[in-house]
Amino acid sequence: MGVQPDGAEAPVRAGLEPIVPHRPRTAVVLAAGRSERMSGVTRGGSKLLQPVGGCALVERTVAMVAREVDRVVVVVGHDHERVGARAAGAAPGKVQVVRADQWQLGNGASLAAAEAATAEERLLVVVVADHVFGEGTLRALLEAGGPAALIDADTAAEVLEDATRVVVADGRALAFGKDKHSRWSDCGAFVLPPDIFACQREAGGAGDHGLAGAISRLALTCSIAAVPVAAPGWWQDVDTPADLRRARLRLRHSLAKPADGPVSRWLNRPLSTRISMLLAPLRPAPDLVSFAVFGLALLAAAALAAGAQLVGAVLAQATSVLDGVDGELARLQLRASSRGAMLDGVLDRCADTAIAAGLGVWSLAQGLRPVPALILTAAATAASLLSMSAKDRAAALGLPRAPERTLGLLLGGRDGRLLLVAVFAVIGHPALGLLAITLTAGLTGVLRLYLVIRCQ
Repeated sequence: MGVQPDGAEAPVRAGLEPIVPHRPRTAVVLAAGRSERMSGVTRGGSKLLQPVGGCALVERTVAMVAREVDRVVVVVGHDHERVGARAAGAAPGKVQVVRADQWQLGNGASLAAAEAATAEERLLVVVVADHVFGEGTLRALLEAGGPAALIDADTAAEVLEDATRVVVADGRALAFGKDKHSRWSDCGAFVLPPDIFACQREAGGAGDHGLAGAISRLALTCSIAAVPVAAPGWWQDVDTPADLRRARLRLRHSLAKPADGPVSRWLNRPLSTRISMLLAPLRPAPDLVSFAVFGLALLAAAALAAGAQLVGAVLAQATSVLDGVDGELARLQLRASSRGAMLDGVLDRCADTAIAAGLGVWSLAQGLRPVPALILTAAATAASLLSMSAKDRAAALGLPRAPERTLGLLLGGRDGRLLLVAVFAVIGHPALGLLAITLTAGLTGVLRLYLVIRCQ
């Protein structure tokens, strides 16, 4: 007999229908509610139109789900015209908008409106549109191979008070409801068989028009896997203005990368993520931002070559801070692509070369002989390229990652190198700056190569 998280015994269930492992091709996004607790912000409209990271809530949910499936059915109700238009624009050609006539009854009644549009499907992804998910959070759910519910096994006490709780035993979700005795909550994302529609009708006939009631009935005859949210994944329900602020903050914090060096982690990201959140509503093309930052790096190189100490230092560090904005905007707008990453990488290497050349020209102007200046400039450039190419090559080959956070302390990453440029520019010693870059980047590259090879 299974045991619930709070120690209560779970009932034994029999007659569970086996489901053939299958990845769902169609998603249903429930976007019909009135959002009464957000009325002070929405002024009568749908909360799903509120911006989070430059995208309306419904846009963000639809775009994220559309990356994982072939088709998205969006069920609308309150403020249906505007919500439907935003949803359709989030993934052109993949979205079908369906209006629920009885959406006021509950989200179970809203789900019923999608039955005709999904009649041929063996499994459906069902997602509540007012939940914000971190990048990749839904992937484990979709790869479960059958009916599943995304659950939070570490729900904060203040969230649990208003959450839909889930009774879990032996890795299965047995029942859903705000009145259940459990410390686990659902995250508003499920993979369900078409039987859910019959269960919804049964629950509705008994006066329960919520999604939780329908899924609880389904769990009596169908095994529903409980898939916990795994770090770094996260989710945020948006029911109140405070939830909306919390979702924006969590989204901004999620833009940081685990492998960020110390300069990025403590200086650059706190600045760049705020800039990205401000720019996101303008929807600038990430590639355009990459070119703009590259132009700034060229200005930094020119200032350094001219011996403008403070200007060169400020522009170099500004390049370092803004270097993350293009990628952050791409992730905020769900527009990240390998093409954009490739462009960004090439422009970064060109910018690094230009800045090293600027230091070299400045060194010549200070009286350093041409041969040593050329050697230092070439060595700094080569060391920078070695450091980054070793990292990129290991990632491309699927090799074990080196401990990037520890290596970052050597200041051999791009954030560290540009900080060294700024520091030595301020004190007026460009040749020492080139030497410092050569030593730190070279040592970082060699250590990264050694650590990756040792792990093989």
